[in-house]
Amino acid sequence: MQKKTLLLMMSACLGGLLANAQETTLNPVTVAASLSQQRASETGRNITIVPGDRFKDLPVHSLDDLLRYVPGVEIQARGPMGSQSDIVLRGGTFQQVLVILDGMRLNDPNTGHFNSYIPIAPAEIERIEVLKGASSAIYGADAVGGVVYIVTKSFAAKMGQQGTKISAGVNAGEYGLWGADAGIAYSKDKLHIAGGVLHNEADGVQQRGTTGYFNNTTASVSANYFLSPNWNIAYRFAYDTRDFAAQNYYTTFLSDTAGEKVTSRWHQFRIAYEGTKSSFSVDAGFKNVTDQYAFNKLSVANSSVSKLFQGRALYEYRFNKRTGLVGGVNFLEKKIASNDRGHHSLYQVSPFVSLSQKLWEGFTARPSLQWVYFENISSELVPQLDLSQQLGSFQLRGSVGKTIRDADFTERYNNYNKTLVTSGRVGNPDLRAERSISYEAGGDWFYKERLKVSATFFQRFHQRLIDYSTTAYANMPRKDNLSPTGTYALAKNIAEVNTTGFETDVQYIQSLGGGHKLTLSAGLVWLSSNSSDTTPSFYISSHAKFLTNYSVIYEFRNLTVSVNGLYKKRQAQQASAINASLTPDYFLTNARVQYAFVKKMIAVFAQVDNAFDRQYSDLLGTPMPGRWFMGGVQFRFKK
Repeated sequence: MQKKTLLLMMSACLGGLLANAQETTLNPVTVAASLSQQRASETGRNITIVPGDRFKDLPVHSLDDLLRYVPGVEIQARGPMGSQSDIVLRGGTFQQVLVILDGMRLNDPNTGHFNSYIPIAPAEIERIEVLKGASSAIYGADAVGGVVYIVTKSFAAKMGQQGTKISAGVNAGEYGLWGADAGIAYSKDKLHIAGGVLHNEADGVQQRGTTGYFNNTTASVSANYFLSPNWNIAYRFAYDTRDFAAQNYYTTFLSDTAGEKVTSRWHQFRIAYEGTKSSFSVDAGFKNVTDQYAFNKLSVANSSVSKLFQGRALYEYRFNKRTGLVGGVNFLEKKIASNDRGHHSLYQVSPFVSLSQKLWEGFTARPSLQWVYFENISSELVPQLDLSQQLGSFQLRGSVGKTIRDADFTERYNNYNKTLVTSGRVGNPDLRAERSISYEAGGDWFYKERLKVSATFFQRFHQRLIDYSTTAYANMPRKDNLSPTGTYALAKNIAEVNTTGFETDVQYIQSLGGGHKLTLSAGLVWLSSNSSDTTPSFYISSHAKFLTNYSVIYEFRNLTVSVNGLYKKRQAQQASAINASLTPDYFLTNARVQYAFVKKMIAVFAQVDNAFDRQYSDLLGTPMPGRWFMGGVQFRFKK
């Protein structure tokens, strides 16, 4: 489908919605922009909030699947159903999006390719907040393109809540697919417990010269207990494993028939105090990730164990209804032990402060400042200013700030510990931290509190951006274990990369009467990036130049029909060695029909992914599945 046809279809759909607007909440409370509870319209930022229950209502299989259809988010998927995906916001690289779970950072020290392995069962999620644009003054390193902030049911629970939710489901389909999910959330007075599991596996997905497969499982459990009306403690444990065929995930070599298994364990602890005017919390998180990657059956597998320990102390004081202050300090310690990358460790300390001030009616200003210190590397002072002005049904907003990102262990040390490297990507321990200045200006229009339309113009001016670039053997800074005849891509700091873009989002929910209800979200993004490097780097050239994605849910009594899809226009690429190419664009649609009975506690569904059987890839050599039929049964109980 051509871009013009798609835009006309979306416009017609939106026009029909405007005629019937009635009831929803499109200005919810968020914590992503300021670390304190604040209406989204007062933050000065473009934020999209996705309810956790949306996972059950849409034709998606994993959290990266769900994010793929959030307005403004680009997911570059290497494999289906959570095998591996890169998260991209506003044209950044996949390492420039920060993923946070209940206040704790999840970005992996080994590589940003693991950032979509979010160790939480969907049944535990209360909501997902996607904050677009610069956020390093609040969150520190990596929050360049934006933040994906996940809030869970147990950690967000309040004293006195009552209720029980239980869900379970199974599904099966082509390519030997079967999956299962289950979850429970229980609240009674002082105690709140939540847990869940998600499993997807399939074989038979054809790859070049081999059969693909995946076997992915996420399980988590958490509890929150109120010691008093003001004090509570919370704990979570999560386990996540992804076992998948990884052919050409990282190379474009003909001999690549790789397989990979990534296993994560996550512990999280919080003790918090909530008073009338002030609040205080101490959070701690520990992540252990084991990665086994075999390039082919003849090669020695890369074996890596990465560890991330972090602590955060956060204090908030509300002087009055107009003035609030948030301050705190983050501590991170990153480690890796690898037969490929060696043994390394790094710590990071970053105190921060943010002031929220209503200067006059409808106008909010929030200056923020963070100092980030990287052990033995550098320190950076990171300021930001967010502004918001309400004018009737319009909300005007603007933001300007600095962002930073330090290299991960793969970018610094990939292929450094091997005896001989004949070709491939090579790390660079001399990399300096990225810097950028970002600004944005935009607005939101609310129509009868039922429709929200947002538009934002943004620019980012990047210095020392880290990316891989083809480099001749003679120009490699270290040749100790390199073959003179090899072809190499070196991680290096690119002098300048400037990105300009425009995004517009639409959110709409409407109860039409007679049991009819319609929910819509859609987004369009235009992007342009220019680099001062004469040799094109890998990831900067891969982001979409134009992206639109959408989700539609129609409900009529016991029947639910949901459709999501995307259209992406990007730079075409070729890899003749493996006879692979990236088309300049593609259109993707998934659809699901569900019917509920027994007081809507049981539902059966049929689903088709890639309904138009489009052959497409997000990265060279990693073809995604064609048309895929499946079905299943779901159970939901609420008391």
